[in-house]
Amino acid sequence: MAHAATLDAMPDVPYGAQSATARLRHVLVKRPHPAFFRAFADPAHGFHHPVDVDRAQGEHEWFVDTLAALGVTVHELGLEHPSPDLVYQYDPALVTDRGVVLLRSGKPTRRGEEVVVGEWFSQHGIPVFGRVEAPGTVDGGDVFWLRPDLVCVGRSLRTNQAGIDQLIELLEGEVRVFDLPYDRGPDECLHLMSVISPVADDLALVELGRLPAGLHSLLADLGVHMVSVDQDEVATLGCNVLPVSPGVVVMAEGNPVTRRRLEQEGVEVHVFVGDEICVNGSGGPTCLTRPLLRA
Repeated sequence: MAHAATLDAMPDVPYGAQSATARLRHVLVKRPHPAFFRAFADPAHGFHHPVDVDRAQGEHEWFVDTLAALGVTVHELGLEHPSPDLVYQYDPALVTDRGVVLLRSGKPTRRGEEVVVGEWFSQHGIPVFGRVEAPGTVDGGDVFWLRPDLVCVGRSLRTNQAGIDQLIELLEGEVRVFDLPYDRGPDECLHLMSVISPVADDLALVELGRLPAGLHSLLADLGVHMVSVDQDEVATLGCNVLPVSPGVVVMAEGNPVTRRRLEQEGVEVHVFVGDEICVNGSGGPTCLTRPLLRA
């Protein structure tokens, strides 16, 4: 399968992504790199087994080609950092219609990733207008737009109140905060987007058992129909799907029951194998991307 062409030669990249489900036009990804291949050697990274290099590269290539075939312009972060989690581009930054907010991860081994992606944004003409500073922490996986003027934020073991307070000052529109359970503790990452993936303005894939009650009520109030992920497919990241346009998603293979439930709702589902780049590092297709432009 031929690898999709990237466009890093472009001096400026369009931006604006205050939606979780509008058509994905431009996206930033990071290929698996040497630090990713060594991730299992340090338990602090939380990988489940040693990375198979060839499989990881092939899976990521398949994922990028899937996005390109769906009309997405894919940009590659051609910069490196010692963190293997740099592959999960959703977390270090937040792209708004005004530019970028650089975040500060609650996972100590990920600190500094925001500097690397900030350099890429600067090189490609996307302004950085704010950043989360210590003692604040915010992981991108705890933040999503439910509406262009409504941001949902999870207070979790990776995103603290100090970080949320800074984010509220930086973002325009309403910010709603939802507490996440302690669950399995700091060694395993439970982001807000671990338990919800918006699919369209009126449809979301959710893990009901860990979905914050306040968010459930908000979705119901807004008329958002909820599709429940199959509990046997939570560990294979069945709840983490990437919308490419309303009602069109990319998900990791190995979640047939959840896929069937989505398709019964009229959702068009595209799959790729993500055993090494997703399940091994606990980051699904949404995690692998930083949407730059949704319109």
